[in-house]
Amino acid sequence: MPLHGTLDATVNDDVQFTFTVTNEGDDPVDLSFSDALEADFAVRDDGEEVWRFSDGRMFAQMLGSETIDPGGTATYEAAWEDPDAGSYTAVATSAAREHDCEAETEFSV
Repeated sequence: MPLHGTLDATVNDDVQFTFTVTNEGDDPVDLSFSDALEADFAVRDDGEEVWRFSDGRMFAQMLGSETIDPGGTATYEAAWEDPDAGSYTAVATSAAREHDCEAETEFSV
């Protein structure tokens, strides 16, 4: 799989997540999305999910697409507002229908 993901978490009053998907292959990669959600983010505390970006949100029901050229990137962002103090694992997952890409990172609040 030519896609590689990295996830960064920046902690201030909230936690800002930046999920970067890089095309490490030699050909362009076309990503197709079934709605406006292009990537989802989850936060786990000792394996138990405590927050998910998509929970309780509505996303426009429209088909979308994006092409990542060889060596190119696509970036997706989300924010977790009012997190409790603790140590967590964040996982970001691409919502593209035909290509899997996931990344995780550890962080503390």
